[in-house]
Amino acid sequence: SRLQRDVDVTTIYVTHDQVEAMTMGDRVAVLKLGVLQQVDAPSRLYRRPTNLFVAGFIGSPAMNLVEATIEQEDDRIYVAFGGNRLLVDPSLLEARPALRSYVDRPVILGIRPEDMEDAQIERGAPEEARLRTSVELREDMGSEVFVHFTVDCPPVLTEDTKELAADRGLDVEELSSGAVERTTFVARFDASTSANEDDTIEAVVDTKALYFFDRETGMSIYDEVPAARAAAPAPA
Repeated sequence: SRLQRDVDVTTIYVTHDQVEAMTMGDRVAVLKLGVLQQVDAPSRLYRRPTNLFVAGFIGSPAMNLVEATIEQEDDRIYVAFGGNRLLVDPSLLEARPALRSYVDRPVILGIRPEDMEDAQIERGAPEEARLRTSVELREDMGSEVFVHFTVDCPPVLTEDTKELAADRGLDVEELSSGAVERTTFVARFDASTSANEDDTIEAVVDTKALYFFDRETGMSIYDEVPAARAAAPAPA
């Protein structure tokens, strides 16, 4: 980055490493099978991905994705999945007004690992922002802890998520067979968490930072119901 600044010339840098792209690029273009998915500032790619592929590609650990249903009670909007039910924060509804048109319809919900915290640390969070689960794996990184747990929903399988799974070395055929009935989530907890493997815990979700995607098109739900993307070119 310093060399690029000192040379002071426009540079096109091609990489498969998202860390390189996000740290070096003033603007980053994300391509899939030769088709441009999004070109934007790194912060916009992270905070406002245009579709499932960009959302799943940007971020480490990757965004947690699960099929969910939008529900409404009075003027309150909830998202339900795998026996869990989260209240969507009103500020998020203002930022994503098209979400109200998905009431009683399936969507794909995205939750970033860093938008979850141990309820024993973030005390006082409302019940409507909590997931109750059991720790399957604890990875202590020193400055933070990655907590793995599962939810009672099959993995999200679209052409985008299959490709992302293959890139991470997962068995796409096994996922596609229907034999996998639960989805693994990763939460990024503060280093002071006492959550250990096999513990029953509650994870607090920042419901101002949820992501929503159209189940059919894979496009992000923001201001209007998203239209389908252009298809990738057929192989030669």
